[in-house]
Amino acid sequence: MTSSMWSATLPRAMRVEGAALRGDVDADVAIVGGGLTGLWTGYYLAGADPTLRVVIVERDVLGFGASGRNGGWCSALLPMGLPSIAERHGRDAAVRLQRAMHATIDEVGRAVRTEGVDAQYAKGGTISLARRPAQLDRLRAHIAEARTFGFGDDDVRMLDATEAAQRCRAEGVLAASYTPHCAVVHPLRLVHAVAAAARRRGVRIHERTAATDIAPGHVDTDHGRVSADVVVLATEAYGCTLPGRRRDLVPLYSLMIGSEPLGDEVWRQIGLDGRPTFHDGRRMIIYGQRTADGRLAFGGRGAPYHFGSRIRPSFDTRTSVRDALIATVGELFPVLRDVEFPYHWGGPLGVPRDWHCSVGFDRASGFARAGGYVGDGVATTNLAGRTLADLITGTASELVDLPWVDHRSKRWEPEPLRWLGVNLGRVAASRADAAEAGDGRRDRIGARAWGAVIDRLTG
Repeated sequence: MTSSMWSATLPRAMRVEGAALRGDVDADVAIVGGGLTGLWTGYYLAGADPTLRVVIVERDVLGFGASGRNGGWCSALLPMGLPSIAERHGRDAAVRLQRAMHATIDEVGRAVRTEGVDAQYAKGGTISLARRPAQLDRLRAHIAEARTFGFGDDDVRMLDATEAAQRCRAEGVLAASYTPHCAVVHPLRLVHAVAAAARRRGVRIHERTAATDIAPGHVDTDHGRVSADVVVLATEAYGCTLPGRRRDLVPLYSLMIGSEPLGDEVWRQIGLDGRPTFHDGRRMIIYGQRTADGRLAFGGRGAPYHFGSRIRPSFDTRTSVRDALIATVGELFPVLRDVEFPYHWGGPLGVPRDWHCSVGFDRASGFARAGGYVGDGVATTNLAGRTLADLITGTASELVDLPWVDHRSKRWEPEPLRWLGVNLGRVAASRADAAEAGDGRRDRIGARAWGAVIDRLTG
């Protein structure tokens, strides 16, 4: 894995390390994956029932995957839109799930405060910028959609250009929306904070322990077998590397750049006081945050999907994407055009075929799972961990009735259809953005056509 800015700025004293498994062990719950899904699940399980023997095995190190490399958005975003949830499960269920995500932002903050560890959590909300007329149309449609589901100004509201500039002084902003339902974190600090808290509750953590066979009742690893009544699969994108699971999720790469600390005068020209997360309405997703120590962390999509769902360290960086991210930062904030971005890193996130994240537990087999966050997992993993804890312990709660519980996504198509479809989506996003930047009739037609391709591919 390429060293990220988060890894470079993680205090050595915060790092939690777990020795490799040594021989066979018995447990009540075995969790495969040392990211936030697995760690939150262990944390809440041990809190609900301190007598449970919970063991986490991680192939590499804690936070090796998306949990430790992401943009640090602890947001209420879900990869599937409210209309999609409502179509499958009903309007009330969609609203309940979204409200649960709103509450999860505060639960993450409560948990890190309770455990007394600094994950650099700050609830500054999200500002979504519209810098093209088509982006403004989508922003207005998003607000209107939220209103139809009963979400008011306290949840999301429009800002005119002047109001937007008070929060984020990007160039060329026509308008924006603002939601308070987002916090920023240092994601790798959060990973190790949750790991430390889980360990204090008695959870055993074994790094450098690769699962070789996962089946009801046991997890075989390269260092021994964990026998357990319950097995939890919490591997996100890396689950597609397990036997028989290559088509469960697509590993889609998202890449980032990071700066050294910027001076106060630079930040006065950028804004982002209170550390809101920010992005704009382009189809090729971008995302950014102002870190607690005054750096800019900025990322986006655009890296290709690799044939056969391959995951390799060499895919964690890509010069063309790095250059595009740096150019985009300079376009948004001209004051940064000459600023160096010494950090460049990335990694895969897990995408289900229907863009629908899920949790599930089959009591008969003892098999549990969670994932498919499509890059919106910092908060969603917490909701998943709490939900799995309630499902496994048999706790009757509102969480176990949420509509993502026991949802099953259909599998991705075999290759080469998978490669063609996913990379067509990437091309369509780029073409749609280029067309929306124009002002001619042909541009408008092209933007609608490419946008329709994206909508068809993503549902």
